[in-house]
Amino acid sequence: MAMANLARRKVFFFSSRYSSSTFARGFASESDVNDVVVIGGGPGGYVAAIKAAQLGLKTTCIEKRGALGGTCLNVGCIPSKALLHSSHMYHEAKTRFANHGVKCDNVEVDLAAMMAQKDKAVFNLTKGVEVLFKKNKVIYVKGAGKFLSPSEISVDTIDGDNTLVKGKNIIIATGSDVKGLPGITIDEKRIVSSTGALALTQIPKKLIVIGAGYIGLEMGSVWARLGSEVTVVEFAPDIVPTMDGEIRRQFQRSLEKQKMKFMLKTKVVAVDTSSSDVVKLTLEPSAGGDQTVLEADVVLVSAGRTPYTSGLDLDKIGVETDKIGRIPVDRRFSTNVEGVYAIGDVIPGPMLAHRAEDDGIAVAEFIAGKEGHVDYDKVPGVVYTHPEVASVGKTEEQVKASGVAYRVGKFPMLGNSRAKSIDDAEGLVKVIAEKETDKILGVHIMASNAGELIHEAALAITYDASSEDIARTCHAHPTLSEALKEAAMATYDKPINI
Repeated sequence: MAMANLARRKVFFFSSRYSSSTFARGFASESDVNDVVVIGGGPGGYVAAIKAAQLGLKTTCIEKRGALGGTCLNVGCIPSKALLHSSHMYHEAKTRFANHGVKCDNVEVDLAAMMAQKDKAVFNLTKGVEVLFKKNKVIYVKGAGKFLSPSEISVDTIDGDNTLVKGKNIIIATGSDVKGLPGITIDEKRIVSSTGALALTQIPKKLIVIGAGYIGLEMGSVWARLGSEVTVVEFAPDIVPTMDGEIRRQFQRSLEKQKMKFMLKTKVVAVDTSSSDVVKLTLEPSAGGDQTVLEADVVLVSAGRTPYTSGLDLDKIGVETDKIGRIPVDRRFSTNVEGVYAIGDVIPGPMLAHRAEDDGIAVAEFIAGKEGHVDYDKVPGVVYTHPEVASVGKTEEQVKASGVAYRVGKFPMLGNSRAKSIDDAEGLVKVIAEKETDKILGVHIMASNAGELIHEAALAITYDASSEDIARTCHAHPTLSEALKEAAMATYDKPINI
């Protein structure tokens, strides 16, 4: 019996040619201790594991999904961007190609092919991360881990075995899960999370999106382009409440022009799924009032995300969590338990994949005796609709509330020659700078490719640049990025092209 238990307790080295039970490069005995063990193979976890290995630390990464990349790569950022792009191509072909002299008759959606392209992208990228693990000699264990002690993780592997993984330093990088709503059961068929919304087999005639945040608006945009009648129900008075107010208002008008409907300051009080044909939502104003009933083929619950630490047995080792389940950490990402760290969506801060990646690099550097750093005030955010909306730094409302005297410079994309030449000139660039020093405090962009344009601003804010610094930097012509230069000119002086 002891020999059988010993045989089941094994650690596998990664090889993409084998299943988790047949990784053929050998076993590590229980006496072998890792320098770093990462629980979770998402953007934060796999980056932390690779960086730790690059710094010369013996590293194991534990991932229960059986595919690396976490929610972002498997059922989040990556597949959603694939569908956003595919649906945008269809919409452009159907509504705008003729303006460019390209005539297409009988343009149709092949949803199965669209989903297959998305799945192929996800598969190739997850396998790519496995290749990076192999390249950097990260040991990969497929299974669900839980703490036995601050230095021991018991892993139930996906093939039914159990292994003990020991580490001098343990990093919790288990990410987040869909935030549910009281009284609403997600079945991923008619009432879906973002995961189910990425895998629908038919285009809904009517789609209700509960929640007007990044994810809800992106998913609503996908299905609206493909022909769904989309209604967004939001408890708050505004869409994307963290967004700069001026940009938000223009963004909502843009989405409404795309035939998305909004019911703001509205709450869901009941859900009726008794009919086989439709889901009925009973709604009423957030402050109370007369009720209405809204019907849909599919309802997307997109009310945010919650830290995922279920099954880790954190209480067994005394790791503290706050009232919403996040793990408090210090600037070195240390929890209250020595040798145990946490990064990404399980700790306070913006729930963004790129923020988690930076956390992963920083925590590995700290463990290796170096200095790491992530400034959450300078993390860009992007809504990948069309036009995209991107921002970094403070909103005008935040700057005003701080009492700092400031200037605002704006430039409409209608004044940008590249945007006009490609007939895609909706939106604007907005720069906010401190009045006395001209230091840039925030940049907000609504435009085609805003997600790419924002990084010049992110770099500028990171290095405390002024609006004049951007304005006096030569930008190639004609490019969309010239709009940022013009907005910077408008901030400290005057723009040229408007």
